[in-house]
Amino acid sequence: MFRSPAYDVRPVPVERIRANEYNPNSVAPPEMKLLYKSILEDGYTMPIVCYYIPEEDVYEIVDGFHRWMTMLKHKDIYEREHGMIPVTVIDKDISNRMASTIRHNRARGTHDVELMKNIVAELVEAGMSDAWIMKNIGMDAEELLRLKQISGLAALFKDKEFSRSWEADNAEEDDNL
Repeated sequence: MFRSPAYDVRPVPVERIRANEYNPNSVAPPEMKLLYKSILEDGYTMPIVCYYIPEEDVYEIVDGFHRWMTMLKHKDIYEREHGMIPVTVIDKDISNRMASTIRHNRARGTHDVELMKNIVAELVEAGMSDAWIMKNIGMDAEELLRLKQISGLAALFKDKEFSRSWEADNAEEDDNL
């Protein structure tokens, strides 16, 4: 039976947590100040979501990078929380962790187009179909196509069929010679 990770929140030392390499979310300075004030005034009301890497005994962030950074940057919050941050853990492969990050982010914040392009390229190279990417990241076909186009990677289109829009007949070719 599935059990939501939110039922298993655990305190983790902030030093045992690291950022992932694929998060395209960015937060403007005014919103970062507001996040700091929110955590200062209300505490951590939402855990960060991580994937546990047992070989390294570290937690890699899936969602909550800016909440994590707030603790790292603000000694008052670090001390109040005794260097611990609430974490929930998901156990998914890298493609599904990327998709989870995007789903969490798309509900709020903005995305860096360059990083989104890289994520799409990585997912395509990992064998994920366009339908899987659209479903799991919450983007439409036009947005996915734009990200593929700006990537300039021909490999992103390797399995696609293209129709010819028209074919010149011999008479037209002769006229143009």
